[in-house]
Amino acid sequence: MRELSLAWGGGGGALLACGFFLAMGAIVPLSAGPDPAVLRPVAGGVTWIALALASLLSLERLFERDHEDGALDLIALGPLPLEAVFVIKALAQWVATGVPLAVIAPVVAIALGAPVALSALVVLSALMAGIGFAFTGALGAALALGSRQGGLLIAVVVLPLFIPPVIFGAGALDQAAAGADFGPALALLGAYGLFAAVVGAVGGAAAIRNAQS
Repeated sequence: MRELSLAWGGGGGALLACGFFLAMGAIVPLSAGPDPAVLRPVAGGVTWIALALASLLSLERLFERDHEDGALDLIALGPLPLEAVFVIKALAQWVATGVPLAVIAPVVAIALGAPVALSALVVLSALMAGIGFAFTGALGAALALGSRQGGLLIAVVVLPLFIPPVIFGAGALDQAAAGADFGPALALLGAYGLFAAVVGAVGGAAAIRNAQS
């Protein structure tokens, strides 16, 4: 509850990320033209690129805020191990930002030419990818803890790691639109989320300890 209140108390929570996501969905048709024949083949890919970029916006202050006011030191002295603290912060990031982005993802996908029938799949895949984005992004935020160029460092570290879920998510939409089996793409998306949760918790806790030393 503390993490969720901090997420929503620092500038409107997911409003900035959702606004950026919608703006990306509006810019592409304006630049490429409104022709559905042009937009439909790239709808899945553009939607997922916009989703990944929108997930970056609120990561910089995920640990930095507590590090600056000393709260992170008190949390580290508490009963929970830093791995658990990392998991809680990443899950709060997913709830506060990832879930709202997944809810509006069908709006962006449909605006780009994706079939309306794929709306449920867009929400499901965005929710699954959001877990991977949250844990991978939290790992980048932990690695950038204390850096003067934290936002830039997070983007450099995290964006390459966002490539697999973007590929799997866009692939699931493309397979579904073509009438093919999209189950393997969703399975890979779920596997990435589990992998990011395990590796992120261990690596993120180590990065926090290094920043506090």
